[in-house]
Amino acid sequence: RHGHACCTVRGTLVVLGGFNSEYDIASSVETLKLPKREGEGALTERPSLLCGGSTSAAAIAVEESDGTAERVLVLGGRSQASPASGIAPVATVHLVDLATGECTPQPSLLRERWRFAATRLLDGRVVCAGGLDVNYMRLTSAEVLEPPPPPVQGALGATSTWRELPAMTVGRDGCCGCVLSDGRFAVLGGSAQGFLSSCEVLSVEDGEHWQPMPPMHDARYDFACAAVAKCVVVAGGPLMSAEVYDEALNRWLRLPHGVPREGLDAGYGMCGALL
Repeated sequence: RHGHACCTVRGTLVVLGGFNSEYDIASSVETLKLPKREGEGALTERPSLLCGGSTSAAAIAVEESDGTAERVLVLGGRSQASPASGIAPVATVHLVDLATGECTPQPSLLRERWRFAATRLLDGRVVCAGGLDVNYMRLTSAEVLEPPPPPVQGALGATSTWRELPAMTVGRDGCCGCVLSDGRFAVLGGSAQGFLSSCEVLSVEDGEHWQPMPPMHDARYDFACAAVAKCVVVAGGPLMSAEVYDEALNRWLRLPHGVPREGLDAGYGMCGALL
């Protein structure tokens, strides 16, 4: 599949949607438990999305301290309302139950966007930035999903709402996003009249504003990234190389091993998640 979304739920890798080999939008879902030994582990097919498939969307795990439910938030992307209609960008957000494929509608994004960066902040809020709009224009906009105010939290009918954030310095699509150890939201690479190596970071505490980060060694687009142990690891897009940003050093370092793939499309259209 290509153009799919992925995330990790309780140590299980979840892969949703994207284009299949016939270039149709898939509604299928697969999961992979982290194998204990090399050679073990296989993708398991789960119930398909009852709300239909999507491509170039974002998937964010819903971590719950109690219960055993495995749920994923699927945001934006492109979908097809019917076989006769074309593929169009959407602003929809669904809470997906992986056990049943049931999709519960959530507050929609402020605008349609696809090929964007999204993640969950340390305080639990969901944030997204960039991507393309319905006219294939690159977006500088960013937004955050705010919970209901304290007096109505848990009240019947209380819902979260999306709020506009300050715009990025440049519109970018095919970018990646992650949260640094200090809680800031980092948006990396992407495309804006060419592939980008530039990165910027949004402070969400002391007045919301964007600041530049050191650029990556290589310009990347449609790549994989993950934050772990005060570092950010990126790979592919459409290169076979990989590098790591060390927060303490405030610099990018090349990794000795890249993407273990071959061919002209090596490293392109990847999706990464931390296991």
